[in-house]
Amino acid sequence: MTAYGGAEQPRGDLSVLGTGTQDPAVPASADPAGSAPAELAPRARLLPSLAAVYRAQLSRARVARIPLLFVATFQSVGIMILMRGVVDGGGEARAVVAGSSVLVVAFVALNLLAQYFGQLRAAGGLDHYATLPVPPASVVLGAAGAYASFTVPGTLVTAVVGSLLFGLPLTHLWVLLAVIPLAGAALAGLGAALGLLAPRPELATLLGQLGMSAALLLGVLPAERMPGVIAYARDLLPSTYGVEAFARTFDSSPDWGAVVLDLGICAAVGVLSLAVATWAYRRAAVR
Repeated sequence: MTAYGGAEQPRGDLSVLGTGTQDPAVPASADPAGSAPAELAPRARLLPSLAAVYRAQLSRARVARIPLLFVATFQSVGIMILMRGVVDGGGEARAVVAGSSVLVVAFVALNLLAQYFGQLRAAGGLDHYATLPVPPASVVLGAAGAYASFTVPGTLVTAVVGSLLFGLPLTHLWVLLAVIPLAGAALAGLGAALGLLAPRPELATLLGQLGMSAALLLGVLPAERMPGVIAYARDLLPSTYGVEAFARTFDSSPDWGAVVLDLGICAAVGVLSLAVATWAYRRAAVR
């Protein structure tokens, strides 16, 4: 596959949070009035800084990422059309539609975010965020949330087209409101970690592409047709549980307990992957 997207050099979008620095020309100890040195501004709280990072990333990426979202949606719809000649219906059709829908999330949240953080690190963009009094978690969560937000329209379009193509009910598509953020968080955390840990941006791009390919092969293809070893690897992919949860809702009488369990596992993996990405950010920022 061809790698899409790139990283923009970050600028002063978060100036509203303050840098906590004074005029470099006037040392803190050289106060003419003899008063105590000026104190640094307190660090911003997590939620306000998270909202600031999210808005900055969303506004910057809007123009560059919308064309790529069309590519991701077209790719998923094309896969479903190809699979239509192989899969007639039943559980395999449900797996194809659910996997293709979540593939849009993987394309943006995993692939593009890995590229973004890889290029951000290589260009020294992490130094910009390091000068701001914001928690590291807010940088990772804000960027991940902004990228995951772009997946909502494409995922919904893919799910509707796939349901009509395979004759599946549209009744429970609302469950995507839970699948998208949970699968998006798990994949975005993984993508951010890959980008931050990769020593070179080219390697980050490669890892993002491999991750998206894994989401394609292990998420879209029906599990019943996979060899046993590959099926175990499928269980290790974070998006698998989002795919399973969505696929179950196409049943005439969905097992909501199993749906909630799959979503819970997806949420737990999302928390873990975002925690790893936050650690990777701290590790990369101090180098």
